[in-house]
Amino acid sequence: MHFLANENVPLAVVTSLRKDGHDVAWVREDAAGSTDDQVLGRAVKEGRVLLTFDKDFGELVFLSGE
Repeated sequence: MHFLANENVPLAVVTSLRKDGHDVAWVREDAAGSTDDQVLGRAVKEGRVLLTFDKDFGELVFLSGE
């Protein structure tokens, strides 16, 4: 699977998923400080499942219609 882990996802989760063979991009590594809109847009553009502990994304997805 292809995942996009938000900045608040722990390194242990990212490492474990990668170890299991998943393609995991981590915002903390390559796009620290991105806004929620940017993170959601990237997930959609790259066809990745977004992993986050940020509860605001539910509303963002609803409002964006994605």
